[in-house]
Amino acid sequence: MTDRLPPLHDAHDERGAKFTDFGGWQMPVEFDSIRTEHAAVRESVGVFDVSHMGEIEVSGPDATELLNRLTTNDVRALDPGDSQYAAITNEDGVMLDDTVVYRLPDGTAAGEGAASLADLDATRDGDLDAPSGDPAYLFVPNAGHDGQMYDRWTAHRDEWGLDATVANATDDWAMLAVQGPDAADALDEATPGDRVVGLSKFEAAAAAVAGTESWVARTGYTGEDGFEVMCPADAAESVWAAFADAPLEAQPCGLGARDTLRTEMGYLLSGQDFDPESEPRTPHEARIGFVVELDTEFVGRDALEAQKEEGVDEKFVGVRLRERGVPRNGYAVTDGDLTRVGKLTSGTMSPTLDEPIGLGYLHESYADAGTEVSVVVRGDEKRAEVVVPPFLDR
Repeated sequence: MTDRLPPLHDAHDERGAKFTDFGGWQMPVEFDSIRTEHAAVRESVGVFDVSHMGEIEVSGPDATELLNRLTTNDVRALDPGDSQYAAITNEDGVMLDDTVVYRLPDGTAAGEGAASLADLDATRDGDLDAPSGDPAYLFVPNAGHDGQMYDRWTAHRDEWGLDATVANATDDWAMLAVQGPDAADALDEATPGDRVVGLSKFEAAAAAVAGTESWVARTGYTGEDGFEVMCPADAAESVWAAFADAPLEAQPCGLGARDTLRTEMGYLLSGQDFDPESEPRTPHEARIGFVVELDTEFVGRDALEAQKEEGVDEKFVGVRLRERGVPRNGYAVTDGDLTRVGKLTSGTMSPTLDEPIGLGYLHESYADAGTEVSVVVRGDEKRAEVVVPPFLDR
């Protein structure tokens, strides 16, 4: 796959960032050190470039029906300015991706990309419920999935004869994540007069961030309070500088810290903790059954209803090692007597706990918190116990 460069690539290079390929994108993995960046998010504030995430805009008379048929949650519950977490599943209920769906102000036109931010000024008026046109949505696929999801949405739209406009606007947007206990203070400084710090969790609104019209949501992937800022790609450097430079000086953070932070919280990583080919899992196996709304007729609904009734053979859990060793993706989990009972999909040395932790799928009879198991590290069984994520109380 050809490497895609985020709008901030040159700015990161000038800061001395180390880069890695992720989902076909060249992204910063660290600026200073993973531990330094991780600690900043847990203790103060860090800023991430997450422009590798996709942005698909959907609008039109049948936009709500199209989203409801292709995501597992119920977008009918969203008012303009709301968002929700959801899975995207195939006919067997296996997750193709997970996503956040945003309800934009009605009448926002898909296909204009970040230019449509001009339409989002309605979110400042407090009159979000007043109909002003067709429903409009933005959903965020994971890195490298934007083309696949655009094709999926347009193919099903045409197959079902629905009236909706679908646009892949990934290249039009930049996306930053401002995370940590001091994130609200940082946003307050960067958005004078817009008061986005008043947003509740999973609410979003238009705001001028460092003078740039942006879409700001109180969401994140770290377990800390935080905001995700979507702005036009050509304004990304000024928005990034507003947080990373004086006077705010939020710690620039790379994907390395993002991974350790999300692992401590037990958050899923698409392509690793689930993947339709290498790690086919359903929302029920992955412990996100709360995003499955069976009152809607989405692709995979019947399979997931049956699985909910029958139960699952394996569940997504955490493990904490009681001996030295670092758990990694693919490591076997045993009963301590060489009988395999599952495997890990993620693992790291927790910077916060200073303990080796991992995530993965275990047979349901071993999935209760406190169950004693072992993780095979370089051929040796290391004593461990099962933890129901998160590892941290947040």
